[in-house]
Amino acid sequence: MIKHWHLITGVEPDSIAEECGLEPGDRIGSINGHEIEDFFDYQYYIEEEYLEMEVLTKDGEECTLIIEKEEEEDLGLTFESFLMDEYNSCCNKCIFCFIDQMPPGMRETLYFKDDDSRLSFLQGNYITLTNMKEKDMERVIRYHLAPINISVHTTNPELRCQMLHNRFAGDILEKIRRFYEAEIPMNSQVVLCKGINDGEELDRTIRELGEFLPFMESLSVVPVGLTKYREGLPELAAFTKEDARKILAQIQGWQAHFLEKNGTAFVHASDEWFILAEEDFPPEDYYEGFGQLENGVGMMRLLMQEVEERLAQLSGDEREKTVSIATAKLAFPTIKELAGKVMEKYQGIQVHVYCIENRFFGELITVSGLLTGQDIREQLSERELGEELLLPCNVLKADEDIFLDDMRLSELSEALQVPVNIIQSEGQDFVDKIINK
Repeated sequence: MIKHWHLITGVEPDSIAEECGLEPGDRIGSINGHEIEDFFDYQYYIEEEYLEMEVLTKDGEECTLIIEKEEEEDLGLTFESFLMDEYNSCCNKCIFCFIDQMPPGMRETLYFKDDDSRLSFLQGNYITLTNMKEKDMERVIRYHLAPINISVHTTNPELRCQMLHNRFAGDILEKIRRFYEAEIPMNSQVVLCKGINDGEELDRTIRELGEFLPFMESLSVVPVGLTKYREGLPELAAFTKEDARKILAQIQGWQAHFLEKNGTAFVHASDEWFILAEEDFPPEDYYEGFGQLENGVGMMRLLMQEVEERLAQLSGDEREKTVSIATAKLAFPTIKELAGKVMEKYQGIQVHVYCIENRFFGELITVSGLLTGQDIREQLSERELGEELLLPCNVLKADEDIFLDDMRLSELSEALQVPVNIIQSEGQDFVDKIINK
C-alpha cells in the first residue's frame, strides 16, 4: 500500500506528462515498483527508459501509467512542495544557535531550524548529521548527493555532545568516514566559541578533519554570533582583537602544513577574523577558488577584485550624482574604500557610506545580512542620502522585498523619502548602481 501520494501542481506544455494525460491535481505514488519518498527518489527513478507509474487521479481513481521515453528525459512535472516531502528539522540545541537568540514576535518561519541533508546538496546548507538515520546515509551514498556540507564544530565526541546538547552527536567522525569511503565530496564548518572549542580543541578538529582529504575538500572557521537575546542560554564571550590574531596565526600554521602535505591550504578563516584582527585581507590565491563564500570566507576580497576589474573597463566621465550606501560594521571599511575608488574615477559622483549599528540584535552582530529595516530607518532619518539609497541584497528575504523585521522596502523608501535600490553581491553591480549605468 502506497503511503505517500505526491500532488502534481504543474504540467509543462508539450511534455511527456501532458502527452500521457497527467493533469494538475493528479498524484503519483511509485515508479517501477519503488515508492517515491521525495524529490531524489523521483529524479532517480524517472531516468529509466521504461516507467510504470502508479497514479491517483484527481477523481480518486488509481491506475498504472506506462511511459516509454529517452533515458534521463524529464517528464515535465512540478509538485506541491520543492522537496516532495517535509523538511527535516534540527534535533539539537546548540549553545551558539542563532535562532535561539532571536527576539520573540517575529514571523514563524524565522524560528524553524532545518537540518536536512537534501538541502545541503540542493542549496548548500550546512547540516550536523545528528538526525541522519542509516537509511539517510545509504541514500546519500546511493544517489551520490554531493557536496555534503557539514557543521562539525568539534571532532571531540564528548565536547560535541555538550556543544550541540545532544547525546547522539558524538559519532561525527564515523559518519564522515562513511562518506569518505564512498568518495562523497564534503565541506565542513566550525563555529568557534571562546574557551570552548578553540585552542587545542581547534587543533584537534583541524587535524582530524584533514585526515579525510581529498574528499573533505575544505574547512571554514567562523566566530560565534552573539545577540542581546541570550537569556537562559550558556554564557559565551566575544573574541577580541588579540584573540583574532592568535586564531589567524593558528590557522595559517595549519595551512602551511596542508599545503606541504596535500597541496591545498584546506582550512580557511572567515573575513570577520581579519577585520577583528585589523589585518589586511589575503590575496585572491589564498582563497583557492572561493569555495567557502557562503561562510563569509573571501567575500570582501572577491568584491574588491570585481570592483577593480569593473572600474578598469570604464573610462570615467563628468556625470554628476549623489547617492548613499548603508552597510553593517563588518563590511563598512571595505565598502567605504571601494566607494572612494568609484569617486576617483567619476569625480562628479558623491557617495555617502553609512555604518548601521545593529540595535535590533545587539552591537556584537556586525554582518549586513542581519540588519533590519527599523535600524536603517532610524539611523538614516536625519542623514544626507542624495538621490537614492543603496543597500546590499542580503538585507532582504531571498524571494521578497522584506527585511528581517517584516518592514518592506517600499516602507523604508517612504519613511526616508528617497528611492531605495538593491546592490547584488557582484562588484560590477556595485559600480554600475552607483554610477547609474
